[in-house]
Parts: sequence; structure tokens; C-alpha cells
Amino acid sequence: MAKKIAFIFPGQGAQYIGMAMDFIAQDPSLEEIINNFDKKNNTNLLSIMKDGPEEKLKETRFTQPAILFHSIAALRALQNEIEITPDFVAGHSLGEFSALVANGVLNFEDAMYLVHKRGEFMIKANEGKPFAMAAIIGPDEETVRNICQQASSEGVVVAANFNTPVQTVISGSKAGVEKACELLSEAGAKRVVPLVVGGPFHSPLIAKASEWLTEEMNSIQFSSTTIPVIANVDANLETDSEKIKLNLAKQVTSSVLWVASMQRMISEGVELFIEFGPQKVLTGMMKKIDRKAKILNIDKVEDVKKIVDFIKN
Repeated sequence: MAKKIAFIFPGQGAQYIGMAMDFIAQDPSLEEIINNFDKKNNTNLLSIMKDGPEEKLKETRFTQPAILFHSIAALRALQNEIEITPDFVAGHSLGEFSALVANGVLNFEDAMYLVHKRGEFMIKANEGKPFAMAAIIGPDEETVRNICQQASSEGVVVAANFNTPVQTVISGSKAGVEKACELLSEAGAKRVVPLVVGGPFHSPLIAKASEWLTEEMNSIQFSSTTIPVIANVDANLETDSEKIKLNLAKQVTSSVLWVASMQRMISEGVELFIEFGPQKVLTGMMKKIDRKAKILNIDKVEDVKKIVDFIKN
């Protein structure tokens, strides 16, 4: 058994049609949670997750609760089989809300509601204004930051996600991002990949979303916890519910420091990472951050057994 365990949770982009359906089939209480969500928000999330269409599932207001739901369904499936408590939790962007369900700060239904609203706010905050996001493969963190600064004369552009030591996502105004992409290509970026997204996420252009999210969070119960979350905004350990709330508001417009967050947990002695949620996005990133780190993932019901076997042996 590993000395220290971290539970980690993916963000947007990992969704797929049919996600979480095997968990719902196994545990009918999950269907009740998603039905309550649909009634409360006048949505049809269950049907979109089950049958699509894909365009609908890609809408941020649906993607975010869908991924959180799948992640927590996977976590529950493991906890139904074995008693396991993490030493740390972390999540990539919206995954930070999933992490806060895992460490008891938020309840499942409140977290689904908050990420649904967060998704709406992140689109609405920049509505009608041209924006872009792009994944940059190759240059290191400092190079990307410096070039974003240079390109800012054309328009707002910032480093949004530090996913791996060689993959950073940039975000901002269309003109700013295009200029940064041009400069990064000239500086030797291996690839510059424009992303299809609904808004300039993790940039100052959606500052309004941060304000609106704060209002929503103020009406939700945030509990204290003994299991630290590694915050996206600064890669520090946090257990104080008020500080966690502030970090979530800040996270909307701040860079996701994923590389630093994973390195922090490794330095804290984490020997096993378990990724809960659709696909294996964070598992893939971890291989680029630290090849020696042991990471397992649960995307489907059949994945639960291999983790139980690993932990018991």
C-alpha cells in the first residue's frame, strides 16, 4: 500500500457520449442526483450525456457538470469497494470542484450546480467579443509567459494552463492570441494548435464570471476539511474553506498551475495518484511531468477492480 495517495480530477475536454452510464446502471442513487439536477436547472443533462448530440455536450454549461458527475461517480464506485481516503486532492480547472467533493468541502449536488453556473458565466462574461485559445507544444513556461507579454501590445493574451513542461495553453483576445502564436512559432514552438472553445478561459477577459461565481458560492455551504486541496492558482495546500472559495473565484481568470501542483504533491511524498473521471487526460500529462510517478485511473466500472487489487496487494 502506498504511503501517501492523491486523488486527481480532470477538467473540460475529457467528455464523451455515453460517459458515466455504466456507473449509473450500477448505482441507481446516481440517477436520482442527475434527475434532481435536471429538475432544478430545467436541463436535460442525463439525456445529453447518454445520447448527445456531441455539440450539446461540448457546451461549457453542460460539459462542466457532466465531467464532475462522472468523476464523483467513479470515486463512489471505488469507495463502495474499499475504504480509502486521500492525503491530498487536486483538480484541473473545473476538476478542482470535483476535488472539493472528494475532500468533503462541497456536497455533490451543490458542486454540480456551481460548475453548471460557472460554465454559463464563463461564456456570458465575454459574449460577442472575438477571442481565441491555443495549445503551444515545445517552449518552456518562461518563454510562453514572455512572449504573451510581448504580444499583449496587439490585445490581451495570457498563459492559461501549464499542463506539462512542454504544453501550455494560451488564452485571450483573438488578436492577442494570434500574435502570440506567430511569435511562438518563430521562437521554435513544435506545434501551435488553435482550440475550439466557448470563451477565453483563465484570462482577464472573463473577470465578470469570477464576480458572478462568488455571488453563487456565497449561498452554498463550504465545509472545513482536514484533506488539503492543491489550489490551481498557486499550487499551495489549502484546507480553509474561506480561502478555498477565494481561490475558486480567482481561478476563473488565473493560470492553472498544473505542473507545479503535481510537483508539489510529489515533493509532499505522494506515491500513488488516482485519476477519477472520463478518459485519461491527467494520466497522460503526468507521464510528461514525472515518468516515475505511479498513476492509475477510473473511467469505467471495470477500472475499479484493478485499483482495488493494486491497493490490496
